[in-house]
Amino acid sequence: MNLSLTSLPVAEGIALAVPASFALAALLPHPPSSRRVGVASLVAFGLAVLFAACLALGGIAPLAGASLGVRVDVVTATMLLLVCGIGAVIVRYSHSYLRDEAELPRYLRALASTLAGVTTLVVTDNLLVMAVAWTATSLSLHQLLTHYAGRTAALVAAHKKFLVSRLADVCMVACLALVHSNVGSLDLGSIAAWSDAHPALTPSMHGAAVLLVLAVALKSAQLPFHGWLMQVMEAPTPVSALLHAGVVNVGGFVLIRLAPLLVHAEPARGLLVAIGLATAIAGSLVATTRVSVKVALAWSTCAQMGFMLVEIGLGAFDLALLHLTAHSLYKAHAFLGSGTTVEVWKVTASAAPRRTPSLARLATGVLVALASAVVASVVSLRLLGSAPAQQPIVITFACLVGLSTVALVTRSATHGGATMLALAARVGLVVVAYTTLHAAVEHLLPGYAVAPNPVALAAVAVGFVALFGLTWTLELAPASRLSRALHPWLFAGFHLDDHFTRIAFRILPPRLPRTEASVLIPVAKTQEA
Repeated sequence: MNLSLTSLPVAEGIALAVPASFALAALLPHPPSSRRVGVASLVAFGLAVLFAACLALGGIAPLAGASLGVRVDVVTATMLLLVCGIGAVIVRYSHSYLRDEAELPRYLRALASTLAGVTTLVVTDNLLVMAVAWTATSLSLHQLLTHYAGRTAALVAAHKKFLVSRLADVCMVACLALVHSNVGSLDLGSIAAWSDAHPALTPSMHGAAVLLVLAVALKSAQLPFHGWLMQVMEAPTPVSALLHAGVVNVGGFVLIRLAPLLVHAEPARGLLVAIGLATAIAGSLVATTRVSVKVALAWSTCAQMGFMLVEIGLGAFDLALLHLTAHSLYKAHAFLGSGTTVEVWKVTASAAPRRTPSLARLATGVLVALASAVVASVVSLRLLGSAPAQQPIVITFACLVGLSTVALVTRSATHGGATMLALAARVGLVVVAYTTLHAAVEHLLPGYAVAPNPVALAAVAVGFVALFGLTWTLELAPASRLSRALHPWLFAGFHLDDHFTRIAFRILPPRLPRTEASVLIPVAKTQEA
C-alpha cells in the first residue's frame, strides 16, 4: 500500500484525526482546560490545512474507494478549514470571555464536544453517521445554551430548540429508513450511484427527500420554528458565534452532500424554495424593527439560511456552498465583534450622517444598480468562458446583489452624478467578485448541473424585488397606511413563534419552578424583542 502523503488512506486518517482531537480534549478524565482545548483546536486546524494540501497536490482521486468512511473531496476540505478555523478563534475568545468563571471546565467540555460532532459530520461518507453526529452536535450545543442555568429565559429558549431538534431527528430517522429500503445502503457514494441510475425516483424516495427538507428546515430555524434562534442570546457571546457561524449552517451542508438525490427530487426542491423564500423575506423585514444588535443578527441568520435553501432549491449547490462559507465567516466576525458595534456606529454616524433619499434619487439608484449588475455579470461570464444565457441564476442573483448595495450610496450625504457613478462602480466590482467566486466554486465542486425551474426562479426574483420595495416603503413612508398596518406585525414577528410556543409547551413544558411556569410566553417575547 502506498503510504505517501498524497495516498488515500493517509488523507482519510488525517481527516479522522480532526474530530478525534476535539473528542480527546472533551473526554480525557481530567477537567478540560483552556490550554488543552486551545491546543486541540490548533491541532485540528493544522490537520485541516494538511488534508486540503493533500487534496490540492493532486495525488488523491476524490471519492475513489474510501475505505475508512471518509468523504475525500473539495467540500470536505472547505468545511474542515472553515469549522476548524472558526473553532480555534472561538476557543481563544472563550478563554478571555469566561476565564474567571467557575463553570469554565464544563463549558469547554461542551464546546469541544460540539466541535467534535460538527467535524465528524463533515468528514463522514455515511448518512447514518452524519445523522448521529448531527444529533450529538445538537445535544452538546444544548449544554452551551444552558451554560447560565439560573437564567429562566435561557432555559426556555434552549428547551424550545431541544423540542424542534428532536422533531427534526424524527424526520431524519424516517428519511434514513426510506433511503435504506430503496438503496440498500446509507453510504453517500451508493446513494449517489443509485440516484444517477434511477432519475425517476420512486414515491418513497421522493418522500425521503421531503423528510430531509423538513429536518433541515426545522434545524435551520425556518419559519414558523425560528423563535428559539432569536431567544438564545442569554448564552455567552462565543456560543452565539458558534451557533450562527457554524451549527445552524449544517443543514445547508447536509443538503449539498445529498445533491445527487435532490437533483431528481423536484417536489422537495420546490418545498425548499417555498420555505426558504418565505423565511428570507419575513426574516429580513422583521430584522429592520429590532434594536438589539445580537437579535437583529439572529434574524439576519434566519433570513440568510432561507436564502441558502432557495439556492439549493433552484439547484445552485455551488452557490449555496459559497454562501455558506461567506455567511459563516461574516457571522463569526459580527458576533465576536458585537460588543464594539455601538461605538463603531457612533463614530460612523458622526462622520457621515445617514440621510433618507428622495423617491426620485432612489429610483435612479435602482436603475443604475440593475444596469451595472447585468453588464458586469454578462461581461464576467463571457471572460470566464460561460454563456450568459446558460447562467440565469447567476445573473438573477447578481441583480439582487446590486439592489442590496443601493442603500449604501443613496443614503450618503453627496448628491448628483458622482454618487450614481460611485454606485455603478461599486455594483460592478461586487458583481465581478461574485461571478468570479461562483466560477471558482463551480470548477472545484463536482456539481450536479440542474436547469432551474423558470417558475421558481421567477417567484424568487419577484419575492426579493417585493422585499426591496417593502423595505424602502417602511423607510420612505413610515406614516403611510401600508407601513402603519405592517409595522405591528413585523415587530411581533407575525406572532408565529407565540403560537408555536403555546402549542409546544402544552405538550412538553420545560422543567422550571412553578412560580416561573406562568411567565414562559412573556419571557420569550421579551428576549426576542
